[in-house]
Amino acid sequence: ARVPKDFVRDGQIVFNIGMDATHQLEMLNDEVTFQARFNGKAFPVRVPMNSIMSIYARENGQGMAFDVTEADQI
Repeated sequence: ARVPKDFVRDGQIVFNIGMDATHQLEMLNDEVTFQARFNGKAFPVRVPMNSIMSIYARENGQGMAFDVTEADQI
C-alpha cells in the first residue's frame, strides 16, 4: 500500500474518495489508485483490494464490509 503515513491510525486509514476529492481514481480488480491532497500536498495513493475493510456511500449509508485479516492491513 502507498498511503500518507501521517494519517494512519492503529494500522488503518479512512479516505473520502469521491470524484471531487480525488484525481485519476481507478477501482480495479486488485487495487484502488488515486491522487489526492493531504495538508495541501498531492500524494499518489495505492491500496490493494485485500486491504480494504469497507466501502460506503456517504449519500445513503449503503455499502459493504469485507473480511480483512490483520496481515492485510496497511
